[in-house]
Amino acid sequence: MWSAGRRVFSALARPTLRDATSLPPFARSTAALRRLLSALAVLEHRNGQLNTGSLSAVTAAQKLGGSVHGFVAGGNIKEVASEATKIEGVEKIIAVDNSAYDKGLPENFAPLLVENIKKGGYTHVVAGNTAFGKNVMPRVAALLDVQQVSDITAIEDDKTFVRPIYAGNAIATVESSDPVKLITVRGTAFPAAAVGSGSAAVEDGVDPKAESPTEWVSEDLAKSDRPDLATAGRVVSGGRGLKSKEDFDKVMLPLADALGAAVGASRAAVDSGYADNSLQVGQTGKVVAPQLYMAVGISGAIQHLAGMKDSKVIAAINKDADAPIFQVADVGLVGDLFEKVPELTEKLKKA
Repeated sequence: MWSAGRRVFSALARPTLRDATSLPPFARSTAALRRLLSALAVLEHRNGQLNTGSLSAVTAAQKLGGSVHGFVAGGNIKEVASEATKIEGVEKIIAVDNSAYDKGLPENFAPLLVENIKKGGYTHVVAGNTAFGKNVMPRVAALLDVQQVSDITAIEDDKTFVRPIYAGNAIATVESSDPVKLITVRGTAFPAAAVGSGSAAVEDGVDPKAESPTEWVSEDLAKSDRPDLATAGRVVSGGRGLKSKEDFDKVMLPLADALGAAVGASRAAVDSGYADNSLQVGQTGKVVAPQLYMAVGISGAIQHLAGMKDSKVIAAINKDADAPIFQVADVGLVGDLFEKVPELTEKLKKA
């Protein structure tokens, strides 16, 4: 069966052997089972602010149909926990106040999460498909002896999920028979849960104080006053065609400022040193779905398209009329980007 130009098929996750007698009698009743569903949304935070991807994970958890709790951990998290209680649809916030979890090191965060999953008896654990989620959740799955379902874009029921494979060229429908479903969600596929009118209670979580064999040394973050790439409504991305970091900055940054957009880059541009790797859009970078995505000097390799083809409007500027990017673009301009982009930027400033 073909749907929307992509082949759709089902793949059954390898079941984990379980003792069927351990299932309660009422598990055969769908209505009763749904009443027993409970999901734990893992909430990331930085500098006292909740991560948008975590709010998307809450939305996904709510679609499962059962109760939804949130989980936060770190030092001095009273402010974060207070903000989390205001998330609509969340009944309870499980909080662990310990600075050992500030940086989300998977070696000690995974055991922490496992203990709280067991204590709460959750049937589903949901996290964003972020660097943190990709780092921690597989370890949690190993400790619980279950299989993770990664990067889902839709939920059909409490055990059936939809996820892209082969760089988004095929869509797999996956069914999990594990007693605890561990899920990471693609943030662009689920809207962020609203924060404001919720009234969840805060409960202290279990802290196993697991030792970590790793030590946090330092981090070097790219700082910008522009919108965050992962959540921006407008994104302008530059590719190999910009030829150098100096030209990348000279051409792309004024365009981004004129549009009020975030700046992105193709892997070729990042590998060439034109832009920081935190700006990479694509299969091995960030997946974005803004209202407007403008690709400048990007040929349109399949790996890049996997990270932006769900954008509402795609505009492309490239001197090669046969570039693959034009096959997915809603608007295309064939020409020298070093002439066309500065001209466009000036017109935007005057508009």
